[in-house]
Amino acid sequence: MAIFTVIGLGSFGQTIALELTRLGHDVIGIDTNQRNIEDVADRVTHAVIADATDEKVLEELNVQKSEAAIVAIGEDIEASILCVLNLKNLGIHQVWVKAKTKSHHTILAHLGVEKIIHPEEDMGIRIAQTLSYPMVSRYMALANDHFIVKVIIHEKMKGVNLHGLMGKYTEEIRIILVQRDKHIFYTISEDFTLEPNDILIVEGRQHDLQKLSSSFQ
Repeated sequence: MAIFTVIGLGSFGQTIALELTRLGHDVIGIDTNQRNIEDVADRVTHAVIADATDEKVLEELNVQKSEAAIVAIGEDIEASILCVLNLKNLGIHQVWVKAKTKSHHTILAHLGVEKIIHPEEDMGIRIAQTLSYPMVSRYMALANDHFIVKVIIHEKMKGVNLHGLMGKYTEEIRIILVQRDKHIFYTISEDFTLEPNDILIVEGRQHDLQKLSSSFQ
């Protein structure tokens, strides 16, 4: 169990605070809006109406004991930046910040913030990817244009030999595992055939995964 601080309890901040709580962590939620505090007051460890741009206030709330702090302030860029400075002054090394604009992002980067979040942009990319590749339910970006993707096998792929399907991509795309109901296959035999609702996890370059995706349509 760890302690986390979430500053800014709008929709985005609330989602983070409540999920961290659900995962068993202690959460300090801070906002200047009473309604936002009331929304989470009985669902997080501490919910406080406070001005997080005041370093002394943050210190009194013991946010310096946090494993990480998330600055989820939406519109007030100046307040966001002041919060970051205060958190760093209090010795919190892991600071995640929601950036509103490109200039906001640039300033945060100059302040040494490594985890800068663009929720709307990130969600837009995910939606576009889902629309473009409906067979991919989830993906994770790795370095050098590599991705890990999760594919759910549909009815018309029933009985297809997985090695036969992957044959021409063997060198470019790696099968990590196949999940069938509660059973997970890490080693795939030569005669392994797909069943509807199988979950296939593969890794490869984006270009090769795009070529492979046509086989699942």
